[in-house]
Amino acid sequence: MRIGELARLTGVSTRLLRYYEEQGLLRPARSTGGYREYGEGDTVRVRQIRSLLAAGLPTRVIAGILPCASGPVPALESCPDLLATLRGELAELDSRIGELTRSRNALAGYLDTAGPADPPSAAPAAPAAPLPVAA
Repeated sequence: MRIGELARLTGVSTRLLRYYEEQGLLRPARSTGGYREYGEGDTVRVRQIRSLLAAGLPTRVIAGILPCASGPVPALESCPDLLATLRGELAELDSRIGELTRSRNALAGYLDTAGPADPPSAAPAAPAAPLPVAA
């Protein structure tokens, strides 16, 4: 099948399919005319890629995980370095969640201390001292 048919079957744009190819995630055959030709297994492969992307994995990591994947969900079989890779990605996500939580708490603190907005007829208040920033 050609790229348009794969896009239709998977709901993924042709632009993304070409990007997946650039990233080494898809390897279509080429016709004598240079057209990309995909097999039935490529529909499963695209679903695997989409599922792994939805889990927050970058394409560079997905490229290493795809050989361990089977089925459209996908199920991951034990491959060398798979667990270490997934644990590393999970630790990175946990770190980013921690950073976002700290930022959210700091912003919520600013809102708590800001108080209600001044009515338009009130005289402007003196500038407040800067608030401490949470570490």
